[in-house]
Amino acid sequence: MINLPIRFRSATGSLPKAISPMASQSQADQDTKNHRRSTFINWALGLVCVGWASALVGCSSSDTASTLGDWRHRSDFEGVARASASGFVIGNFAYLGTGYDASNNRLKDFWAYDQTKNTWVQLADFGGVARTGAVGFAVGTKGYIGTGLNANSDRLKDFWEYDQATNKWKAVADFGGTARFSAVGYAIGSKGYVGTGNDGNYLKDIWSFDPSTNAWAKVSSYSGSKRVGAVAMVLNGLAYVGAGDNNGSSLRDWYAYDPAQDLWIEKAQFTSDQSTIARSNAVAFAINNLGYLTTGNNSSTTVWQYTPGTDTWATLGTFEGSGRQYAIGFAIGGKGYVTTGLSGTARFDDLWEFDPTIAQNLDTN
Repeated sequence: MINLPIRFRSATGSLPKAISPMASQSQADQDTKNHRRSTFINWALGLVCVGWASALVGCSSSDTASTLGDWRHRSDFEGVARASASGFVIGNFAYLGTGYDASNNRLKDFWAYDQTKNTWVQLADFGGVARTGAVGFAVGTKGYIGTGLNANSDRLKDFWEYDQATNKWKAVADFGGTARFSAVGYAIGSKGYVGTGNDGNYLKDIWSFDPSTNAWAKVSSYSGSKRVGAVAMVLNGLAYVGAGDNNGSSLRDWYAYDPAQDLWIEKAQFTSDQSTIARSNAVAFAINNLGYLTTGNNSSTTVWQYTPGTDTWATLGTFEGSGRQYAIGFAIGGKGYVTTGLSGTARFDDLWEFDPTIAQNLDTN
């Protein structure tokens, strides 16, 4: 899945020496012979490089390589810089709000990112109390946000529906499980799902929400360890959940949920050294039935690509923003995005766009 083309610089011959008017004719003749010899040698080497470019690396020096998957900086998030926000995607718009700022104030402002215009627009404030560590998902043209921690660090279980057409929020049925924070949320088909997290203890239960009946139902619990700060992505009608933290231990397991069978299926773990791969509070998104995961609490900016058809992981360059955790990741129309987040005491408001079809230059020095 990784493309590493070899780049060659064109062979260049030595420039002929300048001949002064006082130089002897014999010296001029010798210089001319030397130049012709040098030109012939470089011409011959050029043919070798052209004929063997796919096999040779010694014809010229190179200090960069490339791999598919490039990042570019887009319009900064217009709200206050924050971490542990929540959101969802409807059509060509990403919706983002809640979280906490550099003074640890809980937030409830809400914004939309228009991919077509590369602009942010402020919307009606989130309908519930200000919070951090909430989850979000979208079903059809409605978005949903709930759970989290309020300003007193009380755990929450209320849930709210956002109507894109009216720019209004309304309360829906409270989350079916216990009040919690740092859970995962995702949608498959006509239902949303929320699970894992912390209610005072680490959790692994999963609940589904049906907007048509405004009701929650418990489904099969996650088959891996209990955890907080996990990631989730949906590929080909299956939800993939993994990473996160269990009582101080960062995790690298990976499971797929099949809603038709209400079944979790163990998948390939990250295969590299656990100290650099296992993480919590990372971001994940799906593009064209491939999954992508990056950032997190180990400060890694490596981008990992997951291919469900072969159940394999591969590195795909590096995230070009600052390393961070508690960021937001989403995908719109073949592009992935990372915004907000936390590094030390710093909060972020930058927005980065990922295009998996463009080569990223990598410095090999």
